[in-house]
Amino acid sequence: MHFTSKLFPAKLIRRYKRFLADVKQDDQHIFTVSVPNTGSMLGLTASNANIWLSYHKNIKRKYAYQLEIVEADNTLVGINTALPNKLALETIENGLLPELNGYKTILKEQRYGTQSRIDFLLRDDNLPDCYLEVKNVHFIRQKGLAEFPDTETKRGARHLEELMQVVQQGKRAAMLYIIQREDCTAFTICHDLDPLYGRKFDLALKSGVECYAVKCHISVEGIFPIQRVKIENRRNND
Repeated sequence: MHFTSKLFPAKLIRRYKRFLADVKQDDQHIFTVSVPNTGSMLGLTASNANIWLSYHKNIKRKYAYQLEIVEADNTLVGINTALPNKLALETIENGLLPELNGYKTILKEQRYGTQSRIDFLLRDDNLPDCYLEVKNVHFIRQKGLAEFPDTETKRGARHLEELMQVVQQGKRAAMLYIIQREDCTAFTICHDLDPLYGRKFDLALKSGVECYAVKCHISVEGIFPIQRVKIENRRNND
């Protein structure tokens, strides 16, 4: 996925009210930008961190600049949680997950369960329907190990429950964790930061829900899924 326009470098001063951040450019001009991330961004909000911003001319936007990339641990990290679905689609179309090959139709945002929409529903006359839920990942605290979630997510736990119900109906269900950074070789669940999600994840795997993780190359030109990483369902102290 290429960015549609040039990104602008800046320094992060602080993130606040979840969706806002104060930043400064080389000329020391300080201004507020929007932060398209619904999570905690744990480990990604250090003061004076190098960041990159996109610019939007839409007069209806209150803030013209939007945070896209943060440098952390000497690597570039994508923070826009609106992008993983696009990256997931590229992952499927580029054949990075052979298990999902062969589906002729990919439907977006289809209703399922009691109160949810599945990110993607894969369909083909010769294959069982596959319900695919996508999650954004950018948290690392152990070298090479990406983790999810970085805060409690009851919504995420509910999604796992509903995917288990899909499997019980004889259909396929899968989780795809899109890692918006390149410095990892494995992925695991943050059992200590969200024990409920950890328990639901364990149950989901035992129930037949499939799990995949793919890391991305991040640059100021764009964000590109590049490689599948192994799943290590370990506890933080393991």
